[in-house]
Amino acid sequence: MDKATLLQRIIATLEHDAEVLRRAAQTAYETATAEENIAENKYDTLGLEASYLATGQARRTTEIRQALLTYQQLALRHYDPALGVQVGCLVRLEDEDGQQRQVFLGPEGAGLKIGDDDDRVTVITPRAPLGQQLLGKRVDDEVSLVVNGVAQVQFIIAAS
Repeated sequence: MDKATLLQRIIATLEHDAEVLRRAAQTAYETATAEENIAENKYDTLGLEASYLATGQARRTTEIRQALLTYQQLALRHYDPALGVQVGCLVRLEDEDGQQRQVFLGPEGAGLKIGDDDDRVTVITPRAPLGQQLLGKRVDDEVSLVVNGVAQVQFIIAAS
């Protein structure tokens, strides 16, 4: 998958997620403010719980909208070996067992998975441990992370 296509798919995914969350927040707000959900005693907390849910969903919607705006303004650049991996790079990693995976070092939206099994790209950010390790690295460099007490070594085999 090329980076332009990947960027468009990230934007489409974020737009979809924002709309789903907006509808969920609206439903939770309507539940919280519905007349039939007014508390009749101190144990009747449905309205209060719905308001907490609406607040959390509204906050998450704001985060997704900010990520969406960031991606809509993202200018994709080609990988520059002199700079190494930077935000906006699509990186192919291979572990010691030969398993490969692709990650896109994005400004926001960590955890998004775009594409199918063989063509799947996971979005990570520079705030993630792997993102921190990748910044400035070049093709053929290795990155090492300790996960659950076990060191995992991966090699950068391609970047664009």
